Amino acid sequence: MTSPKTFSLALGRLLVLTAGAVALLQAVPSMAADGSDAQTAAAPAPAFTTSANIGLYSQYVFRGLTQTNEKPALQGGFDLSHESGLYAGIWASNISWISDATPGASASLEADIYGGFKHGFNDTLTGDVGFLHYAYPGSFPNGFTKADTNELYLGLDAKWITLRYSYALGNTFGSPDTRGSNYIDLSLTHELFAGINGVAHIGRQRYTGPNSSNLSYTDWKLGLNRDFSGYVLAAYYTGTNAKDAGYTVKGKNLGRDQLVLAVSRTF
Repeated sequence: MTSPKTFSLALGRLLVLTAGAVALLQAVPSMAADGSDAQTAAAPAPAFTTSANIGLYSQYVFRGLTQTNEKPALQGGFDLSHESGLYAGIWASNISWISDATPGASASLEADIYGGFKHGFNDTLTGDVGFLHYAYPGSFPNGFTKADTNELYLGLDAKWITLRYSYALGNTFGSPDTRGSNYIDLSLTHELFAGINGVAHIGRQRYTGPNSSNLSYTDWKLGLNRDFSGYVLAAYYTGTNAKDAGYTVKGKNLGRDQLVLAVSRTF
């Protein structure tokens, strides 16, 4: 027969073991919940994200105007964004329009530096505000108005529709006394079939200053693009109503109808 003392010791040991087991069972799910012992727990999203892009184009067309005299262009850029919506980046391309139009000028590069803030109002509408500096380093003759341009921009993105307004803070792309010149454009991108996207765009470049009537114009673009395992192939047809008096270089209007073929990739 078990003595009362032996029974008490056994009962005490049982209670201790039971309490220990309960504590262990409670600890196991807690460890999995905080990710310290769960291989499948998701890592927190990073505050900063980066991306890079590179592309080869049959020519560089900007706001309807060829920038490379209908010759190929290599372009690329780098972007940094924060979870708050702040972002910054740099982008570059070869050009020839400055040297083509101005004897004695030597400038073969466009480098754009920009920064801004994006905010999603809901699942459909996103706002975008920022600053963009177009830089054209090179050597220039005396009295030449440099093409460097500073713009503020404001945009709205509603899924496949984008509206953007840009305002120049000083001389605009080498034209003197053009502070307040502006560009507004509407772009539509939508999948048509089998992963092929259709692109449609119309924009209006309005210049201020004494030569505004010859420099202001409307441009348009229609095109298709498709993503092939990260490589985007594209074809666009562009045109403008730019006047010969404002945009003829080497006997050709920079804004005449153009076909652009491209392959690009974002990393």
